[in-house]
Amino acid sequence: MDPALISTTFTIEGYRVVRQLGLVRGIVVRSRSIVGNFLGGLQSLFGGNITIYTRLCERARADTYEAMLEHARELGANAVIGVRYDATEIMTGLTEVLCYGTAVVVERS
Repeated sequence: MDPALISTTFTIEGYRVVRQLGLVRGIVVRSRSIVGNFLGGLQSLFGGNITIYTRLCERARADTYEAMLEHARELGANAVIGVRYDATEIMTGLTEVLCYGTAVVVERS
């Protein structure tokens, strides 16, 4: 799927939606490891960006994004519009990350 056809907006300039296929999503539940918590705790003592958690968040978002695209491909989509992310802490140290959007078929206008 062309990355230019994945959008947070509900339109893609130069294209028109010819078929709407429905909601697609990717979901990941992540936990921090004991080692990650320890290293994150050490980094937090010095302030600034806590890189171990930043990498964990980026990995979770990337995994959910790819899962959403796979779901869209399975439905026959060539684009996804209205893409959003959401995250919910299920319990301490356990977070659900969700990426979702609307799978569509588009063609050049």
